[in-house]
Amino acid sequence: MDSRRVLALVLRQIYLIRGSISRLVPLFIWVAIDIVLWGFMTKYLNTVTAAGFNFVPVLLGAVLMWDFFTRVMHGVTMAFFEDVWSRNFLNVFASPLSIGEYLSGLVVSSIMTSAVGLVIMLALAMAVFGLSFFAYGTALIAFLLILFIFGIALGIVGCAVVLRLGPSAEWFIWPIPALLSPFAGVFYPIATLPAWMQVIARLLPPSYVFEGMRAIVLGQPFQLSSLIGGAVLSVAGLLIACAVFTRVYRHAVRSGLIARYSAESVS
Repeated sequence: MDSRRVLALVLRQIYLIRGSISRLVPLFIWVAIDIVLWGFMTKYLNTVTAAGFNFVPVLLGAVLMWDFFTRVMHGVTMAFFEDVWSRNFLNVFASPLSIGEYLSGLVVSSIMTSAVGLVIMLALAMAVFGLSFFAYGTALIAFLLILFIFGIALGIVGCAVVLRLGPSAEWFIWPIPALLSPFAGVFYPIATLPAWMQVIARLLPPSYVFEGMRAIVLGQPFQLSSLIGGAVLSVAGLLIACAVFTRVYRHAVRSGLIARYSAESVS
């Protein structure tokens, strides 16, 4: 793998963002709105519920981490969509660029864009609403890492779906985080869900993150083994996602689908 090619993809993304306010503003505006909205909601809940319980680390912390996961996933897909929208996908792979280098460029671009959103969320949550991340301890690093890896995995799968079905399939990709959130138990324990939803939840790494986060904040026993299980699932998901993208790309090349890539759906 040539790091210069990976950095070239990242540099292209930087130039695109720097030269367009419509690309720059979404990096922080939506996460800022979410933090402000949920921040005031948690403050209100603190005033109408039993004294001594603080909703800020439970709800606002969950919103922050879920938004971070969403930004990571969308960071991967947006970098891919830039090539789709500009009809540049064929040009990219006409170069000596390998699949691994291309996916690495998408991942680094996602790190760059999601980091901006994370800094904004942390600043607002801490300065305005008094969210203390010391409440989560060192487990916070593991929580963010699991969400990051799984977000990358879902982003790569989303790219594979669009590559296979065509640019119009991007509308299948944007709602994925919202569709997963009921199963991930972002705002409530997994035990609240029906049995069949709990089965799906146990296959999703974020469910282990939010269960662990609530256990720590509420002073309940926290099982390290469950966090390890979430980490294993996220890494497995990433490996599967890379395999899926590679398979779809090779199919597109063999079938000639990649040469007919256009604004319409392809089959």
